[in-house]
Amino acid sequence: MSGATARLLIVDDEVAQMRALCETLSLEGYATQGFHSAQEALTALRPGEFDLLLTDLMMPEMDGIALIDAARKIDATLGAIVMTGHGTIDTAVLAMQGGALDYLLKPFKLKVILPVIARALNVQRLRRENAELQERERQRSEELAAAYQNLESFSYSISHDLRAPLRTIDGFAQILQDDFAERLGAEGQRVIGIIRNGSQKMDQLIVGLLEFSRAGRERLNLDDIDMTALAGAAAAEVMAAYTGPRPLIDIADLPAAQGDAVVMRQVWCNLIGNALKYSAKRPEPRIRISGRIDGREAIYQVEDNGAGFDMRYADKLFGVFQRLHRSEDFSGTGVGLAIVHRIIARHGGRIWAEGAPDEGARFQFALPSVAPS
Repeated sequence: MSGATARLLIVDDEVAQMRALCETLSLEGYATQGFHSAQEALTALRPGEFDLLLTDLMMPEMDGIALIDAARKIDATLGAIVMTGHGTIDTAVLAMQGGALDYLLKPFKLKVILPVIARALNVQRLRRENAELQERERQRSEELAAAYQNLESFSYSISHDLRAPLRTIDGFAQILQDDFAERLGAEGQRVIGIIRNGSQKMDQLIVGLLEFSRAGRERLNLDDIDMTALAGAAAAEVMAAYTGPRPLIDIADLPAAQGDAVVMRQVWCNLIGNALKYSAKRPEPRIRISGRIDGREAIYQVEDNGAGFDMRYADKLFGVFQRLHRSEDFSGTGVGLAIVHRIIARHGGRIWAEGAPDEGARFQFALPSVAPS
């Protein structure tokens, strides 16, 4: 419709009444085509050819309800109005429940007919626009899903295949370093060290990329999670590999949440490990883990007294291979927070951070909370 002439298909076994209605509505600016036979109307019907079907309810070869159903099988977007006499209003209402947009009572009055048709056309226009939007959204979602899957497969394949030659480079460089050190001399050994460090660094980046790819492909097994216990287990795991000054890690009682405990453990390990790494240069590293319920969300917080960061660059925190500190000052690949972001997003949650240079950082994430029993 949208400014174009609305096209009406009118079906009534009373020929004189059908013709009169066609002529009257044509004078009102509608494009009309009438049939006194339901079967003939169905034969003429083509998808998208009409905007609205006006059908008599009681007809000898096929009633209006059956006609609407048959017409919808030809054109699923076709709107319909039922025309009926006073004694069959209940049946007309049933027809509306079966898909008709409205009904008209005989004998017709123009001032009644026109608003009903206009209202039905508006509803039909909205339905079609909504259907078109849903179809475009479906197609777009399928395209994005296919592109995402191709990118994930490509990233995994490239990352996996790149590790083999890197291991070869590092392996032969180690042989040179171990078996030919005297012949290489100090400068040669320095160069070999650079080669090995570079290949090992690249291998770490590839492993990080593989983990990032895996975080987006693994199926989630959602269940209620005891976050206090999970955060405690993750802290113990991280501490087992930690070599800095003994930290103070305070874990408050945390609200439960919906999620996959296996991958959420990785979130806690990355966030706590990140806090330990950036506070390790403090004589007394302090990490506080807390949580709260806010509406339907459970919000968790990991706060440290470490190096912090400049909020002007906060948008880079969760990007792949993005780092806000020099690798000489703090080790890492710049993938951990990107993995955390992806896992939280797949759980329908969100994550953000606050900080200031040399004043610590505070990472927060939100997940759907578990309703109290």
